[in-house]
Amino acid sequence: MNDIFSWLDDKKIPYKSKALIKQACIHTSFLNEHKQEKGDNERLEFMGDAVLQLYSTNVLFHREPMLSEGDMTRLRSQLVREEALALYARDLGWQEYILLGVGEERSGGRNRDSLLADMFEALIGALYLDCGFDVVAKILDSVLVAHLEKNQEALVIDYKTKLQEYVQSDNRNTISYQVVSSTGPSNNPTFIVSISVDDIVLGMGEGHSKKKAEQAAAKNAFEKMVH
Repeated sequence: MNDIFSWLDDKKIPYKSKALIKQACIHTSFLNEHKQEKGDNERLEFMGDAVLQLYSTNVLFHREPMLSEGDMTRLRSQLVREEALALYARDLGWQEYILLGVGEERSGGRNRDSLLADMFEALIGALYLDCGFDVVAKILDSVLVAHLEKNQEALVIDYKTKLQEYVQSDNRNTISYQVVSSTGPSNNPTFIVSISVDDIVLGMGEGHSKKKAEQAAAKNAFEKMVH
């Protein structure tokens, strides 16, 4: 398995501190088994989170056509949520470089969204400290902006909220979501959710989290009701 430095060399990224960048890849489970390491990536996650907030805010503020404050807020929360950060890490191939303890590796930690999102934030934080904002921005352009270009319309629309507003305007008050099934491994499940309005099932949705499945079900029901 290659390490993160092979990736950085291939992308011609001018890093200086190998220790800092390696630390960004160290999960706490690895640190527990390798006491000689100076630390895990938790502090660097904090820095990376701030860099991602600034980067995404800047991108959305300057986007054309101009976005409203509400749309910018919704888009930013979607672009920097855990599932999105894990997606960016996979797109870059960074899941190969996370350093895990034996038990965490065996339990599928390398594919777990939470661990990948944490490492992504930590590496962004480390590269910001080591190389500066411009270098980090180029990396983020290749994944975050690409994701925004592909999904902006879907990201902006919160179908659960839209459906709630529509149902209330029609004097119907009861919306309920029900998990119909959950399949697949625990670290990458697929949920199917039904949505009912006044106990009448109006839509179904599928997703790799309950929230995604609920949004898909709400979209399905909303489109049926308004068309």
